[in-house]
Order: sequence, then C-alpha cells, then structure tokens
Amino acid sequence: MPDEIAQSGLSDNAASGLAYFTIIPAIIFLVVAPYNQNARIRFHCWQSIFLGIACVVVDVVLTFIPVVGWILLPIVGLGVLVLWLMCILKAFNGDRFKIPVIAEFAEKQAGA
Repeated sequence: MPDEIAQSGLSDNAASGLAYFTIIPAIIFLVVAPYNQNARIRFHCWQSIFLGIACVVVDVVLTFIPVVGWILLPIVGLGVLVLWLMCILKAFNGDRFKIPVIAEFAEKQAGA
C-alpha cells in the first residue's frame, strides 16, 4: 500500500472519500489515471454523481409542491446530509456503503 500512495499521491480510501465532496472531484477521478482504473474509486465517484443528481431532482420536485413539499424539504435535506456524511465516512474507512437504488446504477457504471 505505501507504493500505491507514492505512485498516485492519494490512497484509494482518500480518493473514494473525496469523490463525495462535490461532483467535480468525482468527475476528475473518473478521468485521471490511476484513479479511473480502480473499480472501488469508480463506484464511489458514480454513486456521488448519482446522489447529487437525485438530490437536485428531489429538491426541485419538493419546491414545486405547495406547503407539504415546503415542509418536507428541510426534513429530506437533513436526511440527505446524514446519508452523505455516512458515505464519506465509510469511503474514507475503505468500506462500500451502498445507497439503495443509486448503488445499483453506480455498480453498473463502475463495472464493479
């Protein structure tokens, strides 16, 4: 493992965790070698991208639903925050936390 860190600059766990911070690092890790050759990093990148897309879609839908959507918006936002933090912590620890439905798409895209 020390050879891997010396070669790429980041460990697999660090790259996997950083992929969740915004979509930009996830896309960079999908394009730049050696990160794009690691199935675990690709999985976390794709899961991060799909989670971001799902958050935007849910946010837009709830925003357009009067009253009930506006009440649910902060509750769903808090749930997404907890989910996002769990993904980051699990990725930094080398675990693969699978978000239901989203993980299936991520695994297909990552080839994992």
